Amino acid sequence: MNSLGVGVIGMGWMGHTHSRAYRQLRDRFPELDTEVRLVCCADAVAERAREGAARHGFEGHTTDWPSLIEDHRIAAVSVTTPNDSHLAIVSAAARAGKHILCEKPVGRTPRETVAIRRVVEECGVLTLVGFNYRWAPMVQYARQLIRAGYLGDITHFRSRYFEGYARNPEEPVSWRFDRSVSGTGVLNDMLSHTTDLGHFLVGPIKRVAANRKTWIDSRPEAGEQVSRVGRRPVTNEDYVGGLVQFENDARGSFEACRIITGPQQELKVEVNGTTGSIIWDFERMNELQVYVNPGREPLRQGYTRLFSNPEYPFHGHFNPGQGTSLGYEDLKTIEASRFVQSILEGKQATPGVREAAEVAAVHAAVERSWESDQWQEVGRVESGE
Repeated sequence: MNSLGVGVIGMGWMGHTHSRAYRQLRDRFPELDTEVRLVCCADAVAERAREGAARHGFEGHTTDWPSLIEDHRIAAVSVTTPNDSHLAIVSAAARAGKHILCEKPVGRTPRETVAIRRVVEECGVLTLVGFNYRWAPMVQYARQLIRAGYLGDITHFRSRYFEGYARNPEEPVSWRFDRSVSGTGVLNDMLSHTTDLGHFLVGPIKRVAANRKTWIDSRPEAGEQVSRVGRRPVTNEDYVGGLVQFENDARGSFEACRIITGPQQELKVEVNGTTGSIIWDFERMNELQVYVNPGREPLRQGYTRLFSNPEYPFHGHFNPGQGTSLGYEDLKTIEASRFVQSILEGKQATPGVREAAEVAAVHAAVERSWESDQWQEVGRVESGE
């Protein structure tokens, strides 16, 4: 059996998620025929590094991520740190010949993302990016339906990502609210997923018109007694919304908001064509609503609700039951399996850094539209730090 040494940099929630995903591979994807060895985890906070190693069985831990990258036992790394460190870490890993699984949006800014793409392509390493929602079995099946022509010519795409995790004004400030660390707010954090799904399901985006809003402009400093500490300004947006036109002339809309009341994890996409349509919502991840009626027969008006089962991509790796649900972390396990498979085959998989750069180009146009209050073409983004 092959052996693949892996390191994880950043042991917050997402670092633990990646670690669990690697541990699941031998059981869930035995056809990979490889043993993924958790060699080392790194975090700037020593206790988090120690706790991560103990929980997941890493052979070692460190607070010095460059030493992890230099470890000859490690062939691949997961990068799950805040956005402002991605350029340095991914660039160093690529130059050391390590393959890289990086969380979106890859760069803090579109220019950083393009700079990262240039480095990894020059170094010839393989990459995968954490646009994990495209791995949901019903999203995979939706793409199959669209590619097979069941929806006809695509005319509309609508997306929204509503997650009110920050709706409480007394929620302590974190790196996600700081433009110097995160870059944009919900544009990077949330809309990157729906932009990727738009590319995955419909195709390249030609132009956008967008607006933004920050409703809660300051938040308490993080601390044990939040009510007694000062407040810091929020320097990026709570909301982004707008219109989109695809290169195939399909039209649509997009929204993302982190302070909304009501939705919990409403990442929802709707695709309409001349002969059919689909609706998928992450809050009901294991369902897909499908309407296919090429002849407009009156008895076939309305949507059919399909439930995930082993007939659809990847579901059978987790359970044999029809309508027996998969969860969020199963998507990360699928993602890790595609990363490892690409390394074993020596072939670049998707979505890699190239696809992340394509999302970044759309988001650069969104930011230009904020400033101009006009439609903006999606163009080429120049690299730079």
